[in-house]
Amino acid sequence: MTTFDFGNGPVPAHQHPNGNGWVADTAYVAESAYIGPKARVYDNAVVCGSARVSGNALVYDKALVYDKARVFGNAEVYGYARVCDNARVYDNAEVCGNAEVSGNARVSGNARVCEYAW
Repeated sequence: MTTFDFGNGPVPAHQHPNGNGWVADTAYVAESAYIGPKARVYDNAVVCGSARVSGNALVYDKALVYDKARVFGNAEVYGYARVCDNARVYDNAEVCGNAEVSGNARVSGNARVCEYAW
């Protein structure tokens, strides 16, 4: 069994065939998606469609990245967040909680987009 440490100790994981980035066995990444060599997808996150996660980007918790969305640089998508359509999340940006970034939206710099249901 192959393992990788995403930050909280080693877990069963594999390198995605399209880009060689690490994916926890508990996450789902479609074969059509791209996970760059330094990108990480873990916990119960899902990346599908022709979505791309690259650079040092992280997608985790129960986040969903799909369609033609791009997450790159040092960006993070986590919680129950969704990034879809042609949206871009990059630089040091974060999308978290129940937030959705869609359409042709761009989230960049040190922006943090979060929506929490209290």
